[in-house]
Amino acid sequence: MFRRFVWLQWKAFFRSASFGKSLGIKIFMAFMGLYLLVSLGLLGGTLYFILRELEPTQNPMWVLNQFLIYWILAELFFRYFMQKLPVMNIKPLLVNNIPKSRILHYILWRSIFSGFNLFTLVTFVPFSIVLLVKGYPATNVLVWLGALVVMTLCSNFLNFLINKSDIALGLLLTVLVSFWALEYFGLLSIRDFFGPIFNGLYAYPLTILIPLVVLGVLYFLNFQYLKNVLYLDGALRGKVKAAKATELSWTKRFGEMAPFLQLDLKLIWRNKRTKTQVWISLLFVFYGLIFYTQEVYANMVGMHVFLGIFMTGIFLANFGQFIPAWDSAYYGMMMSQNIPLRKYLESKALLITVSVIVMFFLTIPYVYFGWKVFVVNTVCAIYNLGVNIPVILYFGSFNKKRIELDQSPFGNMQGTSAVQFLVMLPVLGLPILVFTLLNFLISFELAVSVLLALGILGYAFKSKLLDFVTQQYANKKHAMLQGFQQKNG
Repeated sequence: MFRRFVWLQWKAFFRSASFGKSLGIKIFMAFMGLYLLVSLGLLGGTLYFILRELEPTQNPMWVLNQFLIYWILAELFFRYFMQKLPVMNIKPLLVNNIPKSRILHYILWRSIFSGFNLFTLVTFVPFSIVLLVKGYPATNVLVWLGALVVMTLCSNFLNFLINKSDIALGLLLTVLVSFWALEYFGLLSIRDFFGPIFNGLYAYPLTILIPLVVLGVLYFLNFQYLKNVLYLDGALRGKVKAAKATELSWTKRFGEMAPFLQLDLKLIWRNKRTKTQVWISLLFVFYGLIFYTQEVYANMVGMHVFLGIFMTGIFLANFGQFIPAWDSAYYGMMMSQNIPLRKYLESKALLITVSVIVMFFLTIPYVYFGWKVFVVNTVCAIYNLGVNIPVILYFGSFNKKRIELDQSPFGNMQGTSAVQFLVMLPVLGLPILVFTLLNFLISFELAVSVLLALGILGYAFKSKLLDFVTQQYANKKHAMLQGFQQKNG
């Protein structure tokens, strides 16, 4: 029966209407996944020597065990956004004489072969091989590796239970940030607490029974949960959601743009894909901690410009690059009404402007790392307001692929085309190139002044730029309407 299920899934994949249309994207994503796996394999093969060099007086196995808690939490956090439960078209199966248990076991077992479960294998198998070559006991090393694989599968099934729960995401993020803060400020050594636990899996092979028991419990919980929701009426009936009435009366102060703002805010909050973009943007406020805390990046002002543009403009990039595809489901209806296209674009610009200002205020605490960091972030925010907003809106006129808003943005290439890759060149590449050249050839002050001047000029000519963008949208109106009608594009 399992082989029959696999064969049905295989035929469904190649017979999909969107298979040929998205073949290029699939090849690109496969290449990126292969590159990631090769990189992790190389990391695992050299990890022993890296740890030996960083901590010459300590056993590399002990050093690694101290950091494994962060690996597991980060992997679970990554899975939360990226991994989806393997599904199959179960409606025809439910009306046939096929036990539900077989369908459920197939779905759960298929998740074991997910590419996300390869991360631990391709990283720690080479590391374990090096340990064996160095003379470590084979039984202990293999049991330790097996325990890591079992914990990876535990993360796999735990993710299916907590996935898409905002409370679970908040708790997971809180734990990650709290552990980092406690370790960074010397309040509590998380490594010293969890290090002996993971080292016990190596020193005492019988302890592998603990993660095995946890894995069995999580598998059973997933089976019971799916069993309770797997029935024909549930498969056929759409999910019922309570309607939430939100007046957003405060938007009326924006006059003719108020209806568009209300529509955008409701769209963002009520749909999975757009709401996730907001949380991603807020999360990337902490992105600077990765670089500002490292001495190697202290004098790399070009990197500071990248961080400034990226952190203050993350929502601009994530949300703005898919304008007007967010409205693709009803874009035809909007264009058939007496709706000023200019006001529609102004509302998008206003929404992105507010996001840039909010993100800038959230980056102000980075002044702790020096006044240059604050100055660069300020200038980058102004550049985003004056230059990148018109640029992102202009490139939006080339979007012709439909977006389904109820789908997660992670691992989902729907609505993606070459435009989303090309737009990053002027949005990110141009300011970094201009600033780096001027800073290297002349001075930091001139580089800052040029970016600031470009941002101010862009804002001063905002009306003219929006006129040009509006005309571009009007010229490509029918091409966009035709593209948005293709649901499998």
